Amino acid sequence: MTTVDRGACPYPFSEAQGLELDPEYGRLRDNGELARVRMPYGGEAWMATSYEDVKTVLGDPRFSRAATLGADVPRMMPLIQNETNLLTMDPPDHSRLRKLVAKAFTMRRIEMLRPRAQEVVDGLLDDIEAQGPPADLVEGLALPLPITMICELLGVPYEDRDKFRAWSDAALAFNAFTLEEIQAGRDGLREYLAGLVAQRREQPTDDLLGVLVQARDEEDRLSEAELVQFGVTLLVAGHETTANQTGNFLFTLLSTPHLLRDLRENPELLNPAIEEMLRMTPLGTAAGFPRIATEDVVLSGTLVRAGEAVMTQLASANRDGGVFDHGDEIDFHRENNPHIAFGHGVHHCLGAQLARLELQVAVGSVLNRFPDLRFAVPVEEVPFKTGRLIRGLRALPVTW
Repeated sequence: MTTVDRGACPYPFSEAQGLELDPEYGRLRDNGELARVRMPYGGEAWMATSYEDVKTVLGDPRFSRAATLGADVPRMMPLIQNETNLLTMDPPDHSRLRKLVAKAFTMRRIEMLRPRAQEVVDGLLDDIEAQGPPADLVEGLALPLPITMICELLGVPYEDRDKFRAWSDAALAFNAFTLEEIQAGRDGLREYLAGLVAQRREQPTDDLLGVLVQARDEEDRLSEAELVQFGVTLLVAGHETTANQTGNFLFTLLSTPHLLRDLRENPELLNPAIEEMLRMTPLGTAAGFPRIATEDVVLSGTLVRAGEAVMTQLASANRDGGVFDHGDEIDFHRENNPHIAFGHGVHHCLGAQLARLELQVAVGSVLNRFPDLRFAVPVEEVPFKTGRLIRGLRALPVTW
């Protein structure tokens, strides 16, 4: 067991480029190392990159998210996280809040939404086809689908999408906006949801936000601050991640002809293909949210002392050769794929099934509708966003 201090290397190792994962993660993982890194804010942390270590940090109650709240902990974001939300809670508080809406996100309930998702996608593709090439699949499909679905589930007016998209974009940035703009994004989202909560009190509804208001006012199952932040979390997470991954997956297919051909020739591979692209496509530009060890824990032979922060790199864990044969290769025929793209443990993504459904419907429908789909610009000119926590395309120009 290693207990000696290691020199910390600056993190991130390099600026995220498109969908590429810095090779340093693979080197650390394959060498069985727990890296010591110096984060942009808050000092030094440990970096878990192997499948086993990442699952331990995500699933072991000795690693706390709640301990990061209001503290100047190692992190990517410039602002200290002061608002309590589902992502900064440990059980039992986390379990209490999650239980309030868990029934709405079960596999059975989400599958009932498939016809609606298909209807939305068909309408969007009708508009794209009527407009004619070239078209932007980010603005035309990847963004409006998850925004429509989460707006209808949560009870947020779709016509407000430009406002909350702008706030969300700023709130999830680390250097693409100024500190004042990032804070304004957070404040804008919180004030917007607080206004919707007030509307529900005057006119009760049966959407998710209405359910949460009832749980607050009639059952006292969460505080007012928890109610508002829960709404913010559901709205932002409900569209940002899936919107970006939809574009990312289509980019992967269009830029890798043998994968696109395999899926076109074997449409029954759609669901396994979605799972494989979830495994291989890094969603975050860097490591995930920090966790604080509440007692001494050994990871990869290294002692993590109580009070120290640990970061996790899910994309690296999902390429671990000890779990996935040829882990750095995309294989739509992979039989065993226990990826952790949606996390692990109590913080496993609440909307995982909804994301899967939206990705399946969007990708499958695009390939069916446009058999000759291809980039409208050279692949190196397809623009990616920078300076944000989540990887994604600014636009996906295509023709057919």
